[in-house]
Amino acid sequence: MADTQAVDDPKQAAKDERRAARLAREIGAFAKRHGGAGGQLAYMGERGTRIALVGDDGEWGNLVAPSDTVARKAVEKAGITLHDDFDGEFAAKVKTGRYEWSRMAGIQVGGPRNK
Repeated sequence: MADTQAVDDPKQAAKDERRAARLAREIGAFAKRHGGAGGQLAYMGERGTRIALVGDDGEWGNLVAPSDTVARKAVEKAGITLHDDFDGEFAAKVKTGRYEWSRMAGIQVGGPRNK
């Protein structure tokens, strides 16, 4: 179902509401574990919308909602700050470890080769 269509189906609307509530619980749990959190939404086409989460302690994670509407409802219910872009001060909070650096760098700085 595209986000541009009105939800005329009460069953679909109820299903979307349950998905938003479940995602909101997951977002809230993440925020609680990490001293608060912010998020940013990224449209992924037919797959849905990615909710990128960054905790106040620098830990990060992702969730995927089936649509932008569901993602926005979930973030609103969770009560976290939604950022327009993943840059600047928000992106600077992200802590990366050895794994992320080796995957990002690849063979350029001695990281694992993609075989």
